[in-house]
Amino acid sequence: MTPNIARVALPVPLDKQFDYLIKPDQNPVVGGRVKVPFGPKQHVGIVTAITDNSEFSIGKLKPLTAVLDASPLWQPPLFKLLGWASGYYQYPLGDTLANAMPTLLRKGREASPSSLKMWQLTHEGREQPITALKRAPRQVQVLNALRQGKVSHEALLAEEVSTAILKTLADKGWIETVAEKPAHKHWLRNFAVTEEKPRLNEEQALAIASVNANPDFGCYLLEGVTGSGKTEVYLNLLEPVLAAGKQALILVPEIGLTPQTINRFRRRFNVPLETIHSGLNDSERLAAWLAGRDNQAGIIIGTRSALFTPFANLGIIIVDEEHDASYKQQDSLRYHARDLAVMRANRENIPVVLGSATPALESLHNAKSGKYHHLTLTRRAGQAQSARHGVLDVKGLYLDAGLSAPLIARMRKHLEAGNQVMLFLNRRGYSPAIICHECGWLAECKRCDAYYTFHQQSGELRCHHCATQRPIMPQCGNCGSTQLNAVGVGTEQLEQQLATLFPEFKAVRIDRDSTRRKGSLEGYLEAIRNNEYQILIGTQMLAKGHHFPDVTLVSLIDVDSALFSNDFRAAERLAQLFIQVAGRAGRASKPGEVVLQTHHPEHALLQSLLHKGYDHFATDALRERKQAWLPPYTYLTLFRAEANQSDQVEQFLQQVRGIFESSPIFSQETMVMGPNPAPLARRAGRYRWQLLLQAPDRKTLQQLLSIAKPAIQLLPLAKKIRWSIDVEPQDLT
Repeated sequence: MTPNIARVALPVPLDKQFDYLIKPDQNPVVGGRVKVPFGPKQHVGIVTAITDNSEFSIGKLKPLTAVLDASPLWQPPLFKLLGWASGYYQYPLGDTLANAMPTLLRKGREASPSSLKMWQLTHEGREQPITALKRAPRQVQVLNALRQGKVSHEALLAEEVSTAILKTLADKGWIETVAEKPAHKHWLRNFAVTEEKPRLNEEQALAIASVNANPDFGCYLLEGVTGSGKTEVYLNLLEPVLAAGKQALILVPEIGLTPQTINRFRRRFNVPLETIHSGLNDSERLAAWLAGRDNQAGIIIGTRSALFTPFANLGIIIVDEEHDASYKQQDSLRYHARDLAVMRANRENIPVVLGSATPALESLHNAKSGKYHHLTLTRRAGQAQSARHGVLDVKGLYLDAGLSAPLIARMRKHLEAGNQVMLFLNRRGYSPAIICHECGWLAECKRCDAYYTFHQQSGELRCHHCATQRPIMPQCGNCGSTQLNAVGVGTEQLEQQLATLFPEFKAVRIDRDSTRRKGSLEGYLEAIRNNEYQILIGTQMLAKGHHFPDVTLVSLIDVDSALFSNDFRAAERLAQLFIQVAGRAGRASKPGEVVLQTHHPEHALLQSLLHKGYDHFATDALRERKQAWLPPYTYLTLFRAEANQSDQVEQFLQQVRGIFESSPIFSQETMVMGPNPAPLARRAGRYRWQLLLQAPDRKTLQQLLSIAKPAIQLLPLAKKIRWSIDVEPQDLT
């Protein structure tokens, strides 16, 4: 029997696929899109199989509305990886595939580049004598250009021809537009290295040779101290890949790191380069996606979602700052881009390089156990020297907007020497709370178990958890007093106070609030490199990956809260943050200094980082994780649930716990913890609880989840509350 049924994965929250009849004139392909009826609406789905049998009778099946693709969207290795990710991260296949494609493709847009708008001469235009247009030189310019052949609209605009001139000529009937598909030209014929390469040191050369020695799959952990020239290693690794006509995928953790990275790669190689990140509009994202698929881009640099870009001939994957928490998706398909990058490289049989000055403990464990190749860069590149580290004990000292007098004095010394100073404070707004001086009342969000953050510039209170905003109240909500004070220090307050302390120096604040407008971050970074600002204030956006040669003093204003967190990863994150922020100092030939303000200078973590470095900390931390039976020595899954009633959520998770404990493969080596209220027990008016499942290995974890999930979905409360599964969570809040 001829297969006449298409099995389709739809972007709906159901762990199943749906069968549709294929009409005689339709020819769907596995991995291609189709439009189908689903309930009262039409949906775009992906064909996962073409078969001749269904659990339903042929008479009950609806036909496909339309076939949208003549070929698969993804090559087989990537398509199979997406199917694997759906199962591993316990997320519906239809939603997983929808997450992996640009928005316009989800809406049914054609999966091919947009047609170019071309101008050409009409018959009447060819007959026009140029001498008749002596007083219209721009019209003459257009007619002369089009006598050579068709010219794109963008090319004419680039030659300073206005749309008004084109309209005038079109109205005369002398020129007309036609739509043409862009011609595909392989970039290899024009490939070249376009700048002189710096001299490599022995460690860099050894790292490059180690990767280049084997073009097949291998995972390489490149651990290099900040300023050791990891990007230069990446560039040298790409050269033979690109010269062979293969493509490269480079993942970076945040859009803020892309401008400087992109410029480095563009200066080095004459090759088309595309970016994929959240700052692109839908058309730009689709164009970049297609450029990878059609081999119109040699390099694609992007954030985590760029991992799902199809490539015609992928040759290498590089994951920069592989430890960064932003590689973990926190909603919908909760995947980890670093781990999936390793899986993709394995399936494509190409090398993958994970680079960081502060590798994640999971990656270090894989390197120490021989699963990854471990490459190290222990020296700063060029003439840069390691920065001096110091601690300022601020117990008993007066803090002026979080700044102690000794730190202010050090700042003045560096600034007056013509250098730049960077202050790190991971807290947006003016202050994290508003308190009544009379009765102690705190302005608390009515929808969350959290306090409002005071934003002075916008004159409002904001909840950073549910995005609620309200004007600043004139008096206390409890006693009516007008004595309301800001408590704590945010980046806005720090910026304001620095203008008073150092009026002769310009300060710039880099955080999510100050960089909302498109292109604003790039403008600030360029101004910093041009020394237009001498004092840099930033949150984590400014802490990693940037190269500022004139920064000689870096200070972490307040890290004490991270020393006493209930999250077992807090120490690792603080250590990574400290090393990354410290790495911004003294990156050129100027000596650097790093100062850490704290009320707890004797804390073991700080002492270990200051005197023994990240490697020693990581070794101790891995030993502690092993003793405590924590990742990477065990594997976790976090169940989150929320609803308008707390009792319902607790009851649901109790039932989930019962399902796991009654599983035939549940043993002494597995453990269920909870249910417990989430650290932020109420957010956006909903009560939040969580349950933690722990297993000794991934195989056991997946077996437990595969057996339990269908039973969980059948629970009556499963349809009344919102719940999710986070496999190998990075954030337990």
